[in-house]
Amino acid sequence: MKNPLSSKYSEEKNKALVSRIREQGDRTAMDELIHLHQPFIYNVAWKMTRDHNDAMDLTQDTLLIIITKLSQFNFNSSFRTWLYRIVVNEFLQKERKKKAVHYNSFEDYGNLLDSIPNAELSIEEKISYKELTEEMRFGCMMGMLMCLTKEQRLIYILGDTFGINHNLGGDIFEITPQNFRIKLHRARKDLYNFMNKKCGLVNKDNPCRCPKKTKTLEQNGALDSQNMVFNVKFKNKVADYVEEHVEQADESFDEQYTSLYRDHPFKEDFDKETVMTKILNNVDLMRHFQ
Repeated sequence: MKNPLSSKYSEEKNKALVSRIREQGDRTAMDELIHLHQPFIYNVAWKMTRDHNDAMDLTQDTLLIIITKLSQFNFNSSFRTWLYRIVVNEFLQKERKKKAVHYNSFEDYGNLLDSIPNAELSIEEKISYKELTEEMRFGCMMGMLMCLTKEQRLIYILGDTFGINHNLGGDIFEITPQNFRIKLHRARKDLYNFMNKKCGLVNKDNPCRCPKKTKTLEQNGALDSQNMVFNVKFKNKVADYVEEHVEQADESFDEQYTSLYRDHPFKEDFDKETVMTKILNNVDLMRHFQ
């Protein structure tokens, strides 16, 4: 199956799968459809919630809604747009059982970071803390996303991290491409202003340094190299998954901070028992297509 964000993505293939599911209750076709779209849905959910379990729950719930609504797809529009419009509505409207951590403001998050002392590290410690520092960096940047409103966060994740162009973004959010561009611009500006003032990765004049914070957090028990959540060595990164868009690069305040988010891990391999089998073995769901 082709990457649904790729220019090689086939609408015809998706529509053929939908027809087989609707007309024949074809489990293989449903399996293929889920395989194609689950990675993108999960990875957006992961960035939205900052929690693997919540992301898996949200992905599963969203896929179930999509499958049960297949009969409503009229084949006159883009299936990808129709599907991701459901994803966006589900992500924006549904409250999770375990609410995602949300900081009241970038100021609050900045104060939290400032409260963590920058420990001094030897050359040997810089090397030994390399992997845990990556964990700190991924977690911290995902924390920054939590300072945005839910809509801003989703628009930024889709528009900049995954590089969805403004026409597709507008279709998914059911707004004009210009309105999507404006909303994305505001989210970028809020995120960039904070990172430019606080983050040493973006502005070398800032005192905040991931390795130094990492050592302090590890000593305090807040980070554990044996139980990392974000730096889990998935095979691919977001940048390997998305396609670049010229319009996105031209409008970025600073391509450096955008590339930092695209450097985050991207999960593609999923345990069938957690999502696929539950959907395919849902008797009521499969009866719906028979």
